Amino acid sequence: MGKKRFMLPMEEVDFTTVKYDHEVITAPRLTGFGLKLFVWICEAPLLGSLLMSYLKKKNKITEKLQYTVIPERPMFRPEFPPQEPEPGVITMEKDSTPTTRVQSALKCLPPYDPACGWTSDSSPFLYWKIRDFAHAYRSSSVTPSMVAEYIISGVEEFNNKNPPMPLLISFSAEDVRNQAEASTQRFKEGKPLSILDGIFMAIKDDIDCYPHPTKGATTWFHEVRPIKQDAVCVSRLRSCGVILIGKANMHELGLGTTGNNPNYGTTRNPHALERYTGGSSSGPAAIVAAGLCSAALGTDGGGSVRIPSSLCGVVGLKTTYGRTDMEGSLCDCGTVEIIGPIAATVEDVMLVYATILGPSPSDEYILNPWFNDVYSTDISDRCENVLSMLSKNHGCKTIEVVIPELHEMRTSHIVAIGSESACSLFPDYIAGNAAKLTHDTRINLALFRAFSASDYVAAARLRRRIMYYHMEIFKNVDIIVTPTTGMTAPIIPPSSLQFGETNLQDSGYLMRFIITANLLGLPAITVPVGHDKQGLPIGLQLIGRPWAEATILRLASAVEELCVDSRKRPSTFYDVLKVK
Repeated sequence: MGKKRFMLPMEEVDFTTVKYDHEVITAPRLTGFGLKLFVWICEAPLLGSLLMSYLKKKNKITEKLQYTVIPERPMFRPEFPPQEPEPGVITMEKDSTPTTRVQSALKCLPPYDPACGWTSDSSPFLYWKIRDFAHAYRSSSVTPSMVAEYIISGVEEFNNKNPPMPLLISFSAEDVRNQAEASTQRFKEGKPLSILDGIFMAIKDDIDCYPHPTKGATTWFHEVRPIKQDAVCVSRLRSCGVILIGKANMHELGLGTTGNNPNYGTTRNPHALERYTGGSSSGPAAIVAAGLCSAALGTDGGGSVRIPSSLCGVVGLKTTYGRTDMEGSLCDCGTVEIIGPIAATVEDVMLVYATILGPSPSDEYILNPWFNDVYSTDISDRCENVLSMLSKNHGCKTIEVVIPELHEMRTSHIVAIGSESACSLFPDYIAGNAAKLTHDTRINLALFRAFSASDYVAAARLRRRIMYYHMEIFKNVDIIVTPTTGMTAPIIPPSSLQFGETNLQDSGYLMRFIITANLLGLPAITVPVGHDKQGLPIGLQLIGRPWAEATILRLASAVEELCVDSRKRPSTFYDVLKVK
């Protein structure tokens, strides 16, 4: 019998007494036969229940949820108090069209100078921006159809690499050519739809993009959920002339942080092919980092946009919960997930974000030592250097903040996302599809099914407390800054390629700083700021107040400018614009 714990009411917690201690996740790291055996035990009626009870107890989940009296009422969805308007921002009407919104965003950018295009390997920057493509199209240097052929060749080349780089799960060269030809014709007629006309993007495989099936990187989910139309966010992109190249690879059903996927092959990091991209938006981040697409859409329920963006050296934005419409995605019923853009630069993230923003009608009402808890000090040292540069070059004031109950926050998040995932998948799970899932997905679902209704309510009570602490902190600071991940890209064990891998220790480091924004619905962005001693990308995360996307984008742009000389092109890269 556990000893009952009593939490002080959140208003009585003394921040000055809070101490952060590293917490080790107790779970085996398994691949191959050991992984298959562990799955069998997890799913065995009696043994599985005993094993999950043991793991919950060893990781203090039972202590924090079942043996603790939490005085606050539950918060089942992120609810925000009224916020002060951000200074110097353009407010967009909620009923404005995507083309109008992206045009407004364009006016916020500095004037475009074609002479500053990144046209050589000696240039200090590495990627073609959306405005580079737009200028090339309007000056008739290239056409979308020409770029389409480069991209089609690039996809085929990546698929044929040894080892292969399966960036896309669903791809039709004919469909890409047809979209590109329509865009080329619009330019010939002088009638492009927007600055995004002719811009190539990939869509994560848990977001509907007709006529491609939405599988969630499973082998079967499209059979029980046929697709009839685009997701709302995809429809908005299409209305601006975006060319959608297909469905990007991902960690199966988003239930993992590495991007490992035995079903379609594991997407590899363009900076180092023997390493993971991070997940679950592995394909979207890799396809942008490799130069094949200007941007991509991912989903983020536990860092699934920001983790792979950080590990692949690109920019990923997690918006405020409720800022974008989730209709047409596999995670549209959760309380921690959003759809967000991934791009090579902050500027391009801004343009895509402006296009897709707008809540669903049902969501409209929603309107330290921790910093150094990393696997390698290369990460914290580099992030500290960036903060120093911000202070020196822009006069930013930095102060250390203390956040109580960070370990309780991790517990609250895993119960929330786990319970919601298990609930949405349960009908298909008991219909005989469990054996079709990958082994690590089945392990995660076994744990998630072990959570009780009282666990979910307790987690919701913790969410309210942790929300309160963060809103108190935001009375004194504009942005909370952390490393994006606690480690750079992990190595892919060869034994994981056939059956997958479970490694919750690495997942703990990858998610160390991520879950705040998901559990509390806060906006956050990762910006590449350099590399570790092994040449692997490091990301800096900026977490903002509710609805403060403009503030974090403004600071992200400043960080990007300061770190321009610290980035380098991936070893695996494809130039699809080819304007010299």
